Amino acid sequence: MARLTIVICLLAVSWVTIGNAEVTTLGSCEDDYAQCLQRWKDDRLSFLRSEAGYLNLAGLFWLKDGRNTFGSSKDNDLIFPAGAGSSIGSFELRDGEVQLNVNAGMDVRHLERPVQHILVAGDSVKTPLVIRQGRYAWTVINRDGRFAVRLRDFENPVLLDFQAIEYFPVSAGYRVNARLRPYSSPRLVQVGTVIEGLNYNPWSPGVVEFEIEGQTYDLEAYDAGDELFFVFGDQTTGRETYPAGRFLYAKKPGSDGVLELDFNTSQSPPCAYNDFATCPVASRRNRIAARIVAGERYDRTHH
Repeated sequence: MARLTIVICLLAVSWVTIGNAEVTTLGSCEDDYAQCLQRWKDDRLSFLRSEAGYLNLAGLFWLKDGRNTFGSSKDNDLIFPAGAGSSIGSFELRDGEVQLNVNAGMDVRHLERPVQHILVAGDSVKTPLVIRQGRYAWTVINRDGRFAVRLRDFENPVLLDFQAIEYFPVSAGYRVNARLRPYSSPRLVQVGTVIEGLNYNPWSPGVVEFEIEGQTYDLEAYDAGDELFFVFGDQTTGRETYPAGRFLYAKKPGSDGVLELDFNTSQSPPCAYNDFATCPVASRRNRIAARIVAGERYDRTHH
């Protein structure tokens, strides 16, 4: 029986002030399946191009303890793109909290209000704060106890160059029923990411079992709020699909434990679109010994 370890996306943040919602499952489908899937694909492309999407990511800067100056000047600790101010301010990382300090004369805003000093990360900061300066915006993220500044450029040339997402042909054979076999209690699992030395520890409610072309597979599922989340590799990985694997979401099962896995909605992780994400990598246990020719493809010549 083939087994897969499923890991959860580390990029997802709650962009409460800008952008579209990230596209996961199809949701309710009142029309025929082909129309629903096409809308899902259109919505996914819209999300990628939105302010909260992955195409505008322009930097990921890890903070050291103490003061971290930032701006476009080369003498800063964190060097922003040339379009940003030469000396914007600093991030102070102390005792698990990050405070943003803005230099005089810099027009930096949160919720359209100018800021000079603001706490942007720590136990008391419940949702990521979006800080904006002209065409740029940034948040401070916490990954396994390490803090980083994620930068977005709303005029990133990638937004103009990216035209479409490539998919395999739609196949009913990759839209399958599965059954969740729950653990006696949820398990905390340690998984790796594309950042060396950085781990993520999602909770797993159990194992999902399904069949494709008569072969049985089981996947360890990970809790993602109202959904289950999977990362998988297969024999297309690194050839026709993204080398780190693909993501798949599913609605949580009802009381009967049955759910649907629709591999036609499997998608490349955020790392496929930029170099500034902290995505998980499918482990050896994540690999399906078959070609899953459904969902999103990856052509490295177009990225």
